[in-house]
Amino acid sequence: MPKKEHVFSVTIKDCEVQDFSAGGPGGQHQNTSNTGIRIIHHPSGARGESREERSQLMNKRRAFRRMTEHALFKLWVNRQLWFKGESPEQRVEKDMQDNNLRIEIKDGKQWKVVDDG
Repeated sequence: MPKKEHVFSVTIKDCEVQDFSAGGPGGQHQNTSNTGIRIIHHPSGARGESREERSQLMNKRRAFRRMTEHALFKLWVNRQLWFKGESPEQRVEKDMQDNNLRIEIKDGKQWKVVDDG
């Protein structure tokens, strides 16, 4: 069986983790302990939150899972796979090459492509 190659990885260390008191119904325990967890992945803007469990570790796992299921995170993953780790500056430089540009001018009421060759 061939060895799997990872294109990139996202771990909890790549995210901002915030804890807070869960609040709401559930008695005194919820209001006094910081078991609620919010995880923010800044490159994608995705966030996940959990406050259902009494255990901070369980809430952290749920919040991370919810963050990975967020639409912004999925979009970010697709972009990372599509561009294979290129930086935004490298993408812009590549996209702005002459062979990728199409220049048009308006001639009366119609647009016409300018041929430079």
